[in-house]
Parts: sequence; structure tokens; C-alpha cells
Amino acid sequence: MISEFQDLSDKIDRLAQLTQSLRAENYLLRQANTLLSAENLAFKERLIEAQRRVEALLDELPKPPDASDAEEEPGTDAPLQEAPPDSDASVSPQLAHTHRQGAL
Repeated sequence: MISEFQDLSDKIDRLAQLTQSLRAENYLLRQANTLLSAENLAFKERLIEAQRRVEALLDELPKPPDASDAEEEPGTDAPLQEAPPDSDASVSPQLAHTHRQGAL
């Protein structure tokens, strides 16, 4: 009977130690959580500030031309000139060089 009380007493002591250990761990985890939450908030604020600066820079960039301005691009009003029928315009430069050498 005394050994049963001793076993029960030992189990209660282990339970009390485990409870203390878990409370200490819980306290440390809460501290870490508080620090990480503050760090997360600081990162969010930095991200918002960076986004604000990027948007400000984008606002300073010149605006793209309107669609009506894009219809008449400079340099595109000249008609395309076709190559003479005997030219090597449609042949790669290497083949054209070979063709010219053979014609000599």
C-alpha cells in the first residue's frame, strides 16, 4: 500500500515538473511570438513604403503615346521597295555569297 502511494506521489511530482516545463516553454513561445509579430508589422510598413516609392517613380515616368498617335509612326510612310528579280535578297547571306562566287 505504501509503495502505491509512493508511485502515485512520484507521478504527481513528474506531472508538476512537466507542467512547470510546459509553462516555461509557453512563456518563451509567447515572447518569440510577440517579437515576430512586431517584426512582421515592421516588414509590412517597409513594404507599404517601398510600394509608395515605386508608385511615385512610376508616376514620374513619361506616359506612353495614345492609340491615335501610334497609327502614324515616323518612318513607316515610305513604300516598301522590292528587290530586283535577279538579286539575292531572299537568300541567306552565306548562300548569296556562295552564289556570287559561283557566278564569277
